[in-house]
Amino acid sequence: MCRAEIIANRSVQEEMVEALESDIPGILYTLIPDVQGRGEEDRKRGTVTWPELNFCLFAYVEDKEAAEMRRVVALIKQRFPNEGIKLFILCSRD
Repeated sequence: MCRAEIIANRSVQEEMVEALESDIPGILYTLIPDVQGRGEEDRKRGTVTWPELNFCLFAYVEDKEAAEMRRVVALIKQRFPNEGIKLFILCSRD
């Protein structure tokens, strides 16, 4: 079992969710739509000074589904290289 977490600019949220649901049928996830923070390039605060926001999506998936998530995220990252898309996956050994 793995915990997969995606953090990215809100501009790719719909695309990411649709791709995951299409390529991993039955995927269950939690979506946090308005995430503030600071990345390597800039800040995301949803204010006049820093207007953009991120989203966070996390899911608990089997190893095979985690591999598919890597593939899906990599494809979206290729299409949108400047949107700060990050994927973190932690798997248990049990």
